[in-house]
Amino acid sequence: MTVTSARRAPAPGRPRAVPYGWIYLFLLPTLLLYGVYTVWPVLASWWYSFLEWPGFGADKTFVGLANYAAVLDDPLFWNSFGITMLFMVVTVPLRVGLGLLLALAVSHPRLPWQGLFRSAFFVPAITTTAIIGVVMQFVLDPSSGPVTVVLEAFGITDVDLLGSAGNAIWTVVGVHTWKWVGITMIYWLAALQTVPRETIEAAQVDGATGWTMCWRIRLPLLLPFLVIITLLTVEQNLQIFDLMLTMTGGGPYFSTEVIELYVYRWAFTATVPELGFASAAAVLFGVFLIGVGVVQLLGARAARRLTGATS
Repeated sequence: MTVTSARRAPAPGRPRAVPYGWIYLFLLPTLLLYGVYTVWPVLASWWYSFLEWPGFGADKTFVGLANYAAVLDDPLFWNSFGITMLFMVVTVPLRVGLGLLLALAVSHPRLPWQGLFRSAFFVPAITTTAIIGVVMQFVLDPSSGPVTVVLEAFGITDVDLLGSAGNAIWTVVGVHTWKWVGITMIYWLAALQTVPRETIEAAQVDGATGWTMCWRIRLPLLLPFLVIITLLTVEQNLQIFDLMLTMTGGGPYFSTEVIELYVYRWAFTATVPELGFASAAAVLFGVFLIGVGVVQLLGARAARRLTGATS
C-alpha cells in the first residue's frame, strides 16, 4: 500500500468522504434560485390548470380537464396560436437568410471597417427589447413620428403602421428581424470560420469566384450549421412577449396577440382574471415547445452526422 492510498483510506466505521464536496456549497444558491423561480412556477402552473381560481383568495375548485377543454374551444386561443406560428414562419427564414448575407458581406476581405459594420449590426441585439418597443412607438407614431414624416415627403399618407390590423404584425416582424439579425450574423460568422482556408484557396486556383465560390463551396460545408442556426432561431422567435407587449399590446383587435400575450391577458389584465384558464393555455403551449425541443434534438443529431460526413 502506498502512502497516498493510506491517507485516502477512510477510518474504520466512518463514511467515505465525497471528493470535492465543498463544491456543492457554492452550487446551493443557484439550485435554490432555480428551484424557486423555475421549477416551482412550472409545477404550480400544472396544478393551477386543474383549478377554477382567479389568482387571489383561498377559494379554489378542482375542475379536472375543464380548463383545457375551454381553452381548446376558445377561437381566440387558436387565433393567438396562428399568429405565433405566422410570426415564426416569416421571421425565421428572414433572420437566417439575412444573417447569412450580412455575415458574407462583413467578412469579405475587400470590405473596409469590418469591425464597425459588425458592431453596427450587433448593437440592437444587446439593447433591451422593452426599450426598443417603447422607442418604436414614438418612431412609428402616425401623427408626428419620423417614419410618418418621411412617408409623407414621398406622398404616402394615411399609413398607420401600428394602429392598423393589417400592418401591425408586419411592422413587428420588421422590428424583430432588425433587432435580432445581429445575433444570427454572429452565428454565421462563427460557422464561416470553420470553412478550411485550403479549400477556398484550391477553389480559387481552379477559377471559382463570387457566386460559384459561395454556392458550390461554402454553402454545402455550412449545411450542418444551417440546421442548428435555424433551430436556435425558431426557439428564440417563439419568445416575443416583451416586444409585442410594448409595441402593440396584442392589438388592434387581437391581430398581434401571440400565445404569451393571450396567457398574460387572462392571468393578469382581464376584468375577472382566470389563473386556472391561463395556466391551462400556458401548459398547452409548453407541451408544444417540448415538441419543438424534441425536433431540435433530432436536428442537432442530424447536424452532427452531416458534420461527420463532410469532415
